[in-house]
Amino acid sequence: MVSDRIADIWGTRTPHARDTPWPVRVDTHLDASLTERDVDRWVQSACVLCSNGCGCDIAVKDGRVVGVRGRAADRVNRGRLGPKGLYGSWQWSRTDRLTRPLVRDAGGELVESDWETAMGRVVERSRQLLATDAGALSHAFYTSGQLFLEEYYTLGVIGKAGLGTPHMDGNTRLCTATAAAALKESFGSDGQPGSYADIEATDAVFLFGHNMAETQTVLWARVLDRVHGPNPPRVVVVDPRTTKVAEAARATGGVHLAPLPGTNQALMNALVREVVHKGWVDKEYVAAHTLGFEELKATVEPYTPEHAADICRVPAADIRRAAEVFGTSERVLSTVLQGFFQSHQATAASCAVNNLHLLRGMLGRPGCGVLQMNGQPTAQNTRECGADGDLPGFRNWDNPEHVRQLADLWNVDPMTIPHWAPPTHAMQIWRYCEQGSIGLLWISGTNPAVSLPELARIRKILRQDSLFTVVQDGFLTETARHADVVLPAALWGEKQGTFTNADRTVHLSDKAVDPPGEARSDLDIWLDYARRMDFRDKDGAPLIPWSDPRGAFEAWKECTRGRPVDYTGLTYDKLRGGSGIPWPVNDGAPEGTERLYADADFPTRVDTCETYGHDLLTGGALSEQEYRAANPDGRAFLKSVAYVPPPEGPGEDYPFVLTTGRTAYHFHTRTKTGRSRQLRRAAPDVWVELSVNDAARLGVGEGDVVRVESRRGAVQAPARIGRGRGGVVFVPFHYGYWDRPAADGTSRAANELTMTEWDPVSKQPTFKAGAVRVTRIADATGPSPAPTTTASAPADPDGIPPTVGGPDADVHEHLRATAPPTPGAAGRPAPDATTSADETKG
Repeated sequence: MVSDRIADIWGTRTPHARDTPWPVRVDTHLDASLTERDVDRWVQSACVLCSNGCGCDIAVKDGRVVGVRGRAADRVNRGRLGPKGLYGSWQWSRTDRLTRPLVRDAGGELVESDWETAMGRVVERSRQLLATDAGALSHAFYTSGQLFLEEYYTLGVIGKAGLGTPHMDGNTRLCTATAAAALKESFGSDGQPGSYADIEATDAVFLFGHNMAETQTVLWARVLDRVHGPNPPRVVVVDPRTTKVAEAARATGGVHLAPLPGTNQALMNALVREVVHKGWVDKEYVAAHTLGFEELKATVEPYTPEHAADICRVPAADIRRAAEVFGTSERVLSTVLQGFFQSHQATAASCAVNNLHLLRGMLGRPGCGVLQMNGQPTAQNTRECGADGDLPGFRNWDNPEHVRQLADLWNVDPMTIPHWAPPTHAMQIWRYCEQGSIGLLWISGTNPAVSLPELARIRKILRQDSLFTVVQDGFLTETARHADVVLPAALWGEKQGTFTNADRTVHLSDKAVDPPGEARSDLDIWLDYARRMDFRDKDGAPLIPWSDPRGAFEAWKECTRGRPVDYTGLTYDKLRGGSGIPWPVNDGAPEGTERLYADADFPTRVDTCETYGHDLLTGGALSEQEYRAANPDGRAFLKSVAYVPPPEGPGEDYPFVLTTGRTAYHFHTRTKTGRSRQLRRAAPDVWVELSVNDAARLGVGEGDVVRVESRRGAVQAPARIGRGRGGVVFVPFHYGYWDRPAADGTSRAANELTMTEWDPVSKQPTFKAGAVRVTRIADATGPSPAPTTTASAPADPDGIPPTVGGPDADVHEHLRATAPPTPGAAGRPAPDATTSADETKG
């Protein structure tokens, strides 16, 4: 079967009933001139263009990547791939890659150089700064959610034990920091309780600020196959836009709640109150396995459906209906993403989702789980390995015993490891750069000149003479253009390593082809830096004894031994040839662990927990003594807080609330997906989405050029008259400047508008709260470039061409007649159901 997967994003349906396996459908896309018979080799990997982590094989011919196919055996996707994986995961390999290091010459221009010169400049500057009074505090690392576990762990050791700097974080602070914070606050440690397999077993799916249909297309296909089968689950969604998820909510008898951005906490308090008031609480579970019920009950008491409806501007009846679905369903799966994480009171609202599951005792059973989702494919690894500032292995920076464990593992003095204060989060790192106390900023695999809030400020910081900036990437991004040294990095398919998706599934990605020119893997670059800096342990031996990915992985396993994130039962060989495996994997769970907390024993004990917790309103950290006094002893926390208004709301001068987000066709700042011809055609440029009524009041028609202004900046783009709620303006955040410089001085980057504010607990920026005004400035020359297939579909499609891919977007879908192999505890299939790691043709 052949399908245009630009026009049909989720592919052919394979409906099935509750508690039956998800059928296999293998998706394959190759160069138009090739068939599968032409492929020389298929090399095992997994897709890195969303947090789903779909198992795939890379097609190689004549030493280059020529396509991909899904892995039938993989527990995550059963052979399916989404548009970004099919078209955007490999086509960039033939375009404008960086192939040699670049350094800034005396005239201020970036010029090609060699590795000796480039690394020499980095090491020279690094040593100069270390010799100043600032010492290690002069160094900061800002990394990605798209590298490999082995690279993050190596970077973590360099930063924490080599340099001793607390200034380490990643762009995961922008997408997944609240997921980690909410899990720690409720359960004592990071780690997703649920499993993707819960979709097959659940009676209701709640999506809190999660447009799964576009951010995780294959996972949404999994939901759709239940929705289209017998006894479908009811879908409930919280989203100000009318997404495909919202359409499914209406079709299944669920609810679409469209609150005004910035009011999520009021809505969540009302949902919790209804569950309590209606008697839908598992009292025995709550009494035995939680703390804080009476405080929770008192906090939510004022939030009647009517009170919350006034704040959120949604019908009170819809709040009651959503609470009823949660309270009366036998099994509920909840997912949470950026609509909560990037909004006001992010951690508090996300903890409220955990509260609902704890109140009903819905954790650790098939169909009952929470997935505080990730926005990036390897965001989980930044958190596990310490590249985001946390201590590796989900250790508590405020626990001296946890610090000693790492010091013993790395053979360094415990005082070398920064633990005198919380790790420096990304937003504070950029502030220190602005103030001049950080003199060297090393950016790897990310593009903050487009992705951070208040971009005018970020550009100004990057231009400061006091800041020496190293950028490590595969392309000359908007950020790389500001660097003092640019290091060409190998990308997916050009190096080996492992990564972990949002439901804890670990995949191995083997090297398929060589990187272009002189590009090196991130691991090799950091190992070179460590060697040149001559980092040593306290016995004089090299601090980092490994020299390749496998060695780094084995070292990481020892770091996880006995911790909640236990990898000790995994090897490269075990990960090769079949499905990914969810951690923990150890002697007690040799095939992995499908769900956490089946025994309702949470990692909240004082000697185990990853944090002592925070006040959700102020972010104030609790002391060990306060935590110990609560005596959690393996019980979860029901944490609650009142709603407070966001720092910036609509008013007379700026009457609209801005929300930013994604489209199904692009990933982050389009560094890869913008170089795919199919994805670029599907969503070629930025647009501004207005509701029908708002557009009518402003005199704006489809495609008219509008100017959106906040107190920080402005964006100009064609308008899409969409299906969102009134009072809200949506702008996708993907679009920067690399492929179309703004010659007329206008910007197409949504983050010109966003503000430098963050959640008090997770420190995640509040991209989805801020006031703007909209002005019509020019007539339309055609419809807006927004896709018609997604949440950006026009309210009136008449005269607007549908989004299609054409012949070069054809994907072969092979539907397996039989069900996939019966999984074990971890969903790992039998060996004879797999495709090999490195198949040769014939």
